[in-house]
Amino acid sequence: MEKEWIETIPTASVSPQRSELRKKVIESIATTMDLYGVNHTFGQLYGIMYFEDRPMTLEEMKDYMNMSKSNMSYAVRSLTESQMIYKLDEKRDRKDQYVAETDFFRTFRNFFGAKLQREVDVMLGSIREVAPELSEIVLSAETLAEEREEALRDLHKMRHAEQYYVWLQGFVDRLQGGDEFFTEGK
Repeated sequence: MEKEWIETIPTASVSPQRSELRKKVIESIATTMDLYGVNHTFGQLYGIMYFEDRPMTLEEMKDYMNMSKSNMSYAVRSLTESQMIYKLDEKRDRKDQYVAETDFFRTFRNFFGAKLQREVDVMLGSIREVAPELSEIVLSAETLAEEREEALRDLHKMRHAEQYYVWLQGFVDRLQGGDEFFTEGK
């Protein structure tokens, strides 16, 4: 089933055959982004912007996507926060302009780096908050033997999880460190 927005992709300098090929890739971009929790429609917008050779205004995006202004603003904000598109400093006719990040290596680094960093922050924060209290339960003379064993098992699980998240933090640091992470792929 072909999406309504696909018919509105500008084709002034694109042959019908190339336009159809672009549509397939745009839909694939949207589908893969959907796999990672990005709204399918936002993925379509990113795909359209990916192929544009010029900045786009919210109004142009809204018209291409046949979306309401509020939904388009939300989509643009989401893609901007993920660093998949960027707001340019210069305006056109007093309107903000946006451009897609076209380097998939950088897009991957920005998107997954931010998601993984959030996971590390949440989990390490929780583990490091809980571990001292578990240790107190284990060391307390008032703790019953069975409760001590259970708390000790939980503490070991937390220490193991902490090792993973420390490793993951190193991975995120390396990922966000720059293009040398992807030297073999480029």
